[in-house]
Order: sequence, then structure tokens, then C-alpha cells
Amino acid sequence: FTMRFIALLAPLLLWGCSHQVQDYQQQTPTFHLPDYFNGSLNAYGVVKNWQGKQNVRFEAKLCGQWQGNEGTLFELFHFSDGRVEQRIWQLAVDKEGKVTGSAADVTGQATGQQAGNTLYWEYVLQIPDGDGVIEVKVEDWLYLVTPQQLMNQSTLYKFGLPVGEIILSIQQQDPTADCSALEQQLATLRAG
Repeated sequence: FTMRFIALLAPLLLWGCSHQVQDYQQQTPTFHLPDYFNGSLNAYGVVKNWQGKQNVRFEAKLCGQWQGNEGTLFELFHFSDGRVEQRIWQLAVDKEGKVTGSAADVTGQATGQQAGNTLYWEYVLQIPDGDGVIEVKVEDWLYLVTPQQLMNQSTLYKFGLPVGEIILSIQQQDPTADCSALEQQLATLRAG
């Protein structure tokens, strides 16, 4: 009886501990995706496995360009194990702070919400694995710490269970920078 009671009660306890993006509505500085991810940015982070052990480190160059509330974010990652990966996001933000996005290695559409200094969004990422891909759900929390500094914590899930975590810091470099050089680097990588 005791184990069954604990098993039934555990999800309720965990549910009570969850947070929502609206919890951060009053936090500052206010995060606005087109303002922060505009121009050049640098990112540094670690990828951890399901046990919390660091697997790899990475550095990334990012560059965003926007026309109103629609934009493109170019990302180039260099991992400590020698891998190089790239992603190009097509992003949109509406007046209420709802965020949508798509990328070649994302199944379906990424969706999220901005509130205060925070953005929460989720998507299904395709991770290369041998001759195929593994799809994992990503829950991303981005917190604007200062107008130029952002912290990002991502949890990766497979079959509803956490299988990894990504922690990174992103620094805005030059919000007026042109993205054509990074865009060309990514095109060269894709061409092989």
C-alpha cells in the first residue's frame, strides 16, 4: 500500500514544483528575441548526459537578421570532440510574445513564449546517429541576465524521460553586424 501511495503521489508533488514562463513576467531586463538575437553573438556551453556527466564542450558563433518580427538566426557549433554542426532558424514573434521557429534538423515547428526576461520554447530535434537520426524533445529556457548576457538551459527527452542537458552562455557582440560571412560559412559546410 505504501509504495502504491508514493507512486500515485509523486507526480502530484512534481507537478506542484513546475514553473511557467509567465512566472517571470515581472523580471528585467525584458527579453525581446529580435533585439537580442540581432547581429553577432558568441556562445559557450557543455552537453551533459542523463547522469549529469559532461560529455562535450562547445563554442558557437551566431548571427541574426530581422525584418520586423521575422528573422533568421545562423548558428555554427564547434565541439570539443571535433564535430562541427550548423543550424539555420527561421523565427517569428507575435505581439503577445509567442515565438515560432523552424530549422532543417527540427521536426515540425518549435513553439514558445516570451515573458519578462525569459523565453521558454520546445521542439523536436533530429540528432545524427550512424546512418539515421534520433529525435529528442528539447525544452529550452533562456534567461536574459543583462542586456548583452543570456543563460540557456535545455533539457532533452526521449520517451518522456530526460536523456541529457545543455547549459550555455550567450553574449551579444555587435547588434549591427552583417551575417553574410557566417551565412557563407554555413553554405560551404552544407555543400560538403
